[in-house]
Amino acid sequence: MLPWLQNDQFPIYLAPMAGVTDVVFRTICKELGADVMVTEFVSAEGIIRQDSRTRKYTEFTDEQRPVGVQLFGADGERMGEAAKKIIDWKQPDFIDINFGCPVNKVVAKNGGSSLLKDCPILAAVASGVAKSIGDQVPVTAKIRIGWDQENINAPEVCHILEDCGMQTISIHGRTRSQGYGGDANWEVIDHCARSVAIPVIGNGDISSGADLKRRKEETAVSGVMIGRAAMQNPWIFREAKHYLRTGETPPPVPMTERWDLIRRHCALGIESGRYGDERQTMMSMRSRLMAYCKGFPGAKPLRQQLTQVSSVSALEDIAQAHLSSLSDPEPFRAKAPGD
Repeated sequence: MLPWLQNDQFPIYLAPMAGVTDVVFRTICKELGADVMVTEFVSAEGIIRQDSRTRKYTEFTDEQRPVGVQLFGADGERMGEAAKKIIDWKQPDFIDINFGCPVNKVVAKNGGSSLLKDCPILAAVASGVAKSIGDQVPVTAKIRIGWDQENINAPEVCHILEDCGMQTISIHGRTRSQGYGGDANWEVIDHCARSVAIPVIGNGDISSGADLKRRKEETAVSGVMIGRAAMQNPWIFREAKHYLRTGETPPPVPMTERWDLIRRHCALGIESGRYGDERQTMMSMRSRLMAYCKGFPGAKPLRQQLTQVSSVSALEDIAQAHLSSLSDPEPFRAKAPGD
């Protein structure tokens, strides 16, 4: 069993999210209590071509460990080759295979959740990667519960993945056709967790400590994975652990602390150089800034301003004006969506 799942540990994973869970955001979430990191998904073919743009998605720091690099593709041998390259570069704690992404451009390449419709290829991919690098690092997988409501096959897929050498399976409780709408089906997740011998990590609609506690107590999962809720409220990891320890919801994060983290995220992004210079970084951060500010008092005009931000000084002006407009800048509790 993976070390972070031993001795009755119940880890909280940060879900891999393209364009979101880069090395900077993972640093922030780790500091706030996330236990296990998974990188944004990366194309196996891009890794084989040694494309520098692709390779940056595999970056992580030792402070983020345990951390896995997530690969997508439809050729087990090629994915195994890509995994070996990643291990040579960075030595991650595990390699994760993406069988869950619903995005059209991934599905069109026979990757992500498209393989839920073709279990023989899914098995070939999983076993190909496990045979290539399973003696070096653990191989895990992430799936959805099925392609659509008429084709929910997660229990079957889990047995296949277990037989192919996966050491853990993360399950998002929605079908591919649902995208991110509707409710996550935790009954299917629970059924899967009870039907295989390897640990199952549950994912979907975890946006509070109470949600996490409920899933821990009512299902057989060995941990949970939080995604979209962390985009607005990365403090959720800290809050959830506090709730598990005490049964109490901690006080809301002060608005000043929220703006401090937003500023720091931008500063770290600029320092990393991943998105270019200050202007390019701030432009790439716009969607992230709007996610952070969702639900803030005066959110609508605030978000309109953030769509135009292109410098740290402009962000500072927006932050100061927003805090000054509040009669009480302290209490605020995010109401994040499920993941």
